Amino acid sequence: MPPLRTALLQSSGRPGAVAENLKALDEAAARAAGAGARLLVAPELFLTGYAIGDAVPELAEPADGPGAQAVAEIAVRHGLAVLYGYPERDGDRIFNASQLIGPDGASLANYRKTHLFGCFEQEWFTPGERAVVQADLDGLRIGLLICYDVEFPENVRAHALAGTDLLLVPTAQMHPFQFVAESVIPVRAFESQMYVAYVNRTGPEGEFEFVGLSCLAGPDGTVRTRAGRGEELVVGEVDPEFLAASRAANPYLHDRRPGLYGSLA
Repeated sequence: MPPLRTALLQSSGRPGAVAENLKALDEAAARAAGAGARLLVAPELFLTGYAIGDAVPELAEPADGPGAQAVAEIAVRHGLAVLYGYPERDGDRIFNASQLIGPDGASLANYRKTHLFGCFEQEWFTPGERAVVQADLDGLRIGLLICYDVEFPENVRAHALAGTDLLLVPTAQMHPFQFVAESVIPVRAFESQMYVAYVNRTGPEGEFEFVGLSCLAGPDGTVRTRAGRGEELVVGEVDPEFLAASRAANPYLHDRRPGLYGSLA
């Protein structure tokens, strides 16, 4: 299989302005497709903005709502898959969610953040209950987590054991926790033998200061592409042949002794 060219959109868009954020996503998809990408990943809650406070209930929508339909049109128009974050309404509950739309406009996977960070998220969102959500794209098994989720090694290891090749992590990583983007993400990729695309917001937004530093880390623990601190679109490759060779050479998953770890859960 050829490498999967993956574009990371580091942007905070405009909080509360869904139409403008969809326009920014459309423009990024055009640039990504022009660079040969087959997948575009946007940050956590990109559709609405993160620091939207009391507007969460108003802006939340079902997984098949107007935002999803608009993203599907973008994916079809530019011939690539799109992963975006949004507040998902399901009855009386609201989830911090991300959805992967395929190049044909079909929904491939929808994931609800399981580990909510801080007072803002815990006030407005219900935690998801599915640890591993996956989809297939161009011969690769794609897994989904959101921001804080990836900081729990159990989550990433669960994906490794389920066969995830590329883990997509839309995020809203804020100051002073930039070490997660700089150090934790490459380690997660190495210890669980997968590619990890970590895609952040950037700049000030309400009470938060997002640090950027989006990256695509490989199974050897090296960063294939890294954004700076501002608005940016970066592109990297997920190479299935390199991944297979790395897994064959790295004994971590084979040498595990699960019987010793049962008490941890």
